Amino acid sequence: MTTVTETFVTLPKNSNQALGIGEFAVDFMNRSIGEPSNTVLDRTALFFTDAVLCGLSALSVKTNAPIVLQNEALEYTMKEGATVFGSSVCVRPEKAILANAAAVREWDSNGTNFGFNPDLGHTAGEFGHNDFYAVPIAAAQIMKLDGGDALRGMILLDEIRGRLAEVFSLKTYKIDHVVHGAIASAAVYGAMCGATAEQIESAIGMTVAHYIPWRAIRAGKQLSDSKGSSAAISTEVAILSMQRSMKGFRGPRDIFRNPESVFRQFEPTNGDSPFDLVLSHSGDDFAVMGMHFKIGLYEHQSAGALQGLLDLIQQNPSIAVEPEKITSIHITAYEPAFGIIGDPAKRDPKTRQSADHSMVYIVSAMLRKAQEVAKQEGAEFFNRSNDEVWKRLMLTPYDFDADAISHPTARAIMETISFEHGGKEYDEKYPDGIPTSMKITLTDGTVLDSGFVMYPAGHARNTVANLDDILVAKFKMHGDIAMDNPSSVIKSCMGVAELNPEDIQNLWSFELADRPVYRD
Repeated sequence: MTTVTETFVTLPKNSNQALGIGEFAVDFMNRSIGEPSNTVLDRTALFFTDAVLCGLSALSVKTNAPIVLQNEALEYTMKEGATVFGSSVCVRPEKAILANAAAVREWDSNGTNFGFNPDLGHTAGEFGHNDFYAVPIAAAQIMKLDGGDALRGMILLDEIRGRLAEVFSLKTYKIDHVVHGAIASAAVYGAMCGATAEQIESAIGMTVAHYIPWRAIRAGKQLSDSKGSSAAISTEVAILSMQRSMKGFRGPRDIFRNPESVFRQFEPTNGDSPFDLVLSHSGDDFAVMGMHFKIGLYEHQSAGALQGLLDLIQQNPSIAVEPEKITSIHITAYEPAFGIIGDPAKRDPKTRQSADHSMVYIVSAMLRKAQEVAKQEGAEFFNRSNDEVWKRLMLTPYDFDADAISHPTARAIMETISFEHGGKEYDEKYPDGIPTSMKITLTDGTVLDSGFVMYPAGHARNTVANLDDILVAKFKMHGDIAMDNPSSVIKSCMGVAELNPEDIQNLWSFELADRPVYRD
């Protein structure tokens, strides 16, 4: 039986959780339940702004998948629909969502969650990303809602997908993590567009029964557009499922307890769902508060190594000033980091999609950048705060283009790097943190040791970095790629809660800069 307290709702494993999610979503969006704190509102607006700027910069340099999918969306015009980035043309909402979500995810530079809630013992450790804000924006445009409603929808979407990530590990069974986001997208879109809880249950059932993506999209020596667009494609079909349900189509009911669904097939039970699901509705303890920011473009599993590198450069700037002193760089980390970005095939990346999932390349790119700064400003630069060093060495899309990937300095650094799995000592500390260590050996035999890095800058449990200040630099970096003057877009996204319905209708009505085509 569903339990409701002052701050959360529990959907027990012996209940119809798909219907429960529908009821929760409707109640939350109707404001009959739920009062997120200002901290939650502000945090979500930061993640939203981060996602939008990532997407705009990917479009302005004409990366392939975002351009293909935006052009596709613009073929589906309608009188009163949703809009794509950089346009006032109304299109079908599922197509606007497809295009905008694909653009957001293209760089792999926006927010991340790791499905870790030790207070409840919910530590399944599934990945997820803040890719889905196009859903509440499109719903708000369709329904003529204001920015407060849109932001509330963002919080709800992150809550549902974030809590599912805490209780069921899709990756363990080679299923792509975007399934959790697709389920949440169906629920939020339906709740914002006037669907009943029963219609949302039906749409979730269709999404799970008909559209399960395998992690094949993320496997292979050189990755394709499917990797970056997985969230967008799954969300598109989730919205279509919701639309069909609202027109009367009935999908499978009670999908989490369905014995033939993905959940019980992989974790058999005697009839219950494999998990209890706890959803916050009020206060500070929302899933979004445990999600992490990337300080630039890189696979998040490498964040501990990057923090370790920056720490060592500050302790001994000679490794940037005189890189020839370095004989070896040894990185130790946990699974799944070692399996994902330590794949031997990734030692020789040929595309940006592979380079940003290569530990040896990511570290070499930042060290090469440090060497360039040292040539320009000398060792004194690295006496500045860690925040300032992060802002200056932040990896941008151009650190992963064709020229950067083949740069002889980066390739030479890559040859000095070794990467090993640290075993139980490291594994048991994930997904609480990003347990990583780095040792750099110099020609005179000196060994520089980062020690154990757990909470790098951008991590939700990092208490040292001035995150807001660093994010200002990140927003400007992506914004300057996207537009000649991105300040008004950044202001609108950060202040989304204050926008009226007309503002939301015109949110993407701006012109993107016509930058040279990105070569990856």
